[in-house]
Amino acid sequence: MAAEKTNLLTAGAIAKELGISGAVVSKAIKSLNIQPEMKKGVCSYYSKDVVKKIKASVK
Repeated sequence: MAAEKTNLLTAGAIAKELGISGAVVSKAIKSLNIQPEMKKGVCSYYSKDVVKKIKASVK
């Protein structure tokens, strides 16, 4: 399970990786209807392939 968690990113981590604001990432996640791979409390975790989808939708 620990190795699985390292491949998951929060919306904030995705924003930092892409160099855009968290609000832009959150809006893209909602508009693309992307579901998190895992939830822990109120935090949603997304897989690396989501980064590509968000990057494509933002550009």
